[in-house]
Amino acid sequence: MHLDFSEPATERTPRVVSAVKLHRSAGRRKAGLFLVEGINCVEAAVGRGTATDIFVTESAAGRFAALLNTAASAGVYIHPVTDKAGRQLSETVTPAGLVAVCRPVLTGLDEALTANPRLVAVPVETSEPGNAGTVIRVADAVGADSVIFTGDTVDPQNGKSARASAGSLFHLPVVRHHEHTDVIGRLRERGLTVIATAADGELSLDDADPVLAGSTAWLFGNEAHGLPEDLLENADHRIHIPIRGRAESLNLATAAAICLYASARAQHRP
Repeated sequence: MHLDFSEPATERTPRVVSAVKLHRSAGRRKAGLFLVEGINCVEAAVGRGTATDIFVTESAAGRFAALLNTAASAGVYIHPVTDKAGRQLSETVTPAGLVAVCRPVLTGLDEALTANPRLVAVPVETSEPGNAGTVIRVADAVGADSVIFTGDTVDPQNGKSARASAGSLFHLPVVRHHEHTDVIGRLRERGLTVIATAADGELSLDDADPVLAGSTAWLFGNEAHGLPEDLLENADHRIHIPIRGRAESLNLATAAAICLYASARAQHRP
């Protein structure tokens, strides 16, 4: 496709101004849309059919010509923009010059658990968007069935979360459901064993394969405060990751990667 950059949209063009408002949660709620940037996320959004518009700078148009052709064929509107407009649309220090407006991709709790899930990640009261996106990416990589954010959590569709997911936000069901008790109840109805990560857990991850080989849902606590006491008490098992060095603890994303991989390995053993 040929894009005409003789009169590209600027940072003052109404369509660009409206898109920039999607950086804020209030803007996303009002418009019912969100922004992603970079090749991984935009390509995944186009592949899932949720991208409605793409803004692209002249230099990026050459680098991502194949993707733009695919998007245009799928009915996505392509908008040439100036470099300054591209910077306004981006939240990164070095913008890629490629930004997509997307329809929401978060699903409902029941919808995410309609099949027979074997592995589910449940981040609880996650506050760091980078961690939220990384957990989604890890869950996607190990073949988890869904990621369910519960409690007062960050929006998984904000810019930093979406970038940290590297496109995985569009690959598996992602839920944002406030009530812990609803989530735990639905998981148990689906036959999943609920596991809490806890530094003082009675079961070591090294010895947990008999538990992990079954259908499991992992609860991962808030970065600063861990899991609420009621969830720790309500879990079927509390598992700790052995730390053999001098580190005091692991951050959320690292702990999630270790635990989800351990479950995937136990479930896929011949």
